[in-house]
Amino acid sequence: MSKLYQTILKWDERLSSRVALENPPKLFEEFIKVISHSCDSWYWMLGLALLWALAGGSGKELAVTIAFVTGTLAFMVFLVKFLFKRKRPEGEWGQVYRVNDPHSFPSGHAARAAAIVVVVARFLPWWAVLLFGLWALLVGYSRVALKVHYLSDVVFGFLFGAAYAFGALFIFGYLMKIFPKIARILFRGF
Repeated sequence: MSKLYQTILKWDERLSSRVALENPPKLFEEFIKVISHSCDSWYWMLGLALLWALAGGSGKELAVTIAFVTGTLAFMVFLVKFLFKRKRPEGEWGQVYRVNDPHSFPSGHAARAAAIVVVVARFLPWWAVLLFGLWALLVGYSRVALKVHYLSDVVFGFLFGAAYAFGALFIFGYLMKIFPKIARILFRGF
């Protein structure tokens, strides 16, 4: 590792430790944990499946689009994590993440949250996008506050997720044009 890279990592660790929660009020800590879990991929996929089953055309299109973007994004985040293999910060909370995904860079939660904001901006009014944006920022904060990510993991995750979402939206739109029968099934149901 280069000296500059080591210096950057140390700076990131110090800054992240300032953001991390140390003996917060219990209610605030529970709120932050709920926010953190609110971006777990399995909750989103279940919620999107329910939205698809219960909603009309635009709701189905929103559900399928978010599922495509976040599903393919998860694979890309996994590849980047495999390349960097940065160990998560020391901490006690989030054992499910530490066991199943020991690498922290980039934050998949931050990437997913940013991608969701980009997608909903195509479908929902500005005030809803603003609420999703606030939620995304809280998700990013929670990941550092609960010591499952460093600050740079979250910042890069936001940037990566947003950039990826723009590209994935373009590709998804193109795929739906060249496969109109699949698009009809996905957007209107069986």
